[in-house]
Amino acid sequence: MKFLVTKELGRLAKWLRILGYDTAYFKEENKSSLVIEALREERVILTRNKRFSLPKGVRFLWIKGNLVKEQLSEVIKELNLSLDEDTMFSRCTICNEEISPISKDKVKDRVPEYVFKTQADFFICPNCQRIYWQGTHWGNVTSIIREVGSL
Repeated sequence: MKFLVTKELGRLAKWLRILGYDTAYFKEENKSSLVIEALREERVILTRNKRFSLPKGVRFLWIKGNLVKEQLSEVIKELNLSLDEDTMFSRCTICNEEISPISKDKVKDRVPEYVFKTQADFFICPNCQRIYWQGTHWGNVTSIIREVGSL
């Protein structure tokens, strides 16, 4: 499942990417462009904007929660998402591209020294060139997902 998240749900977009879901972030105000993009790319629109009345055939979910944990829980439950630890951290949280492995020697000057010494596996976003590794945030994310009741 792919998502198109409106501008008021930026943190939710980041979390869906962390979980491995292809999540585009829509910053414009133009509802027509939103609908066209959702239909063209077969995405479910996630929004908090109550003023959106979307035409039939457009899949969307109006998000009620204020906190990102509540929002994430809503999406998981309402859309019956199944989460897989193997797909977590497979996308760039910044630009949504799938990340790919990169050899450790290629990141030596691009990550903190401690990280280079303590980590074996690194990943890179082919678009924005951001480097990722399995740090303490991995466990933090897993515990938050368990908290919302999905792993």
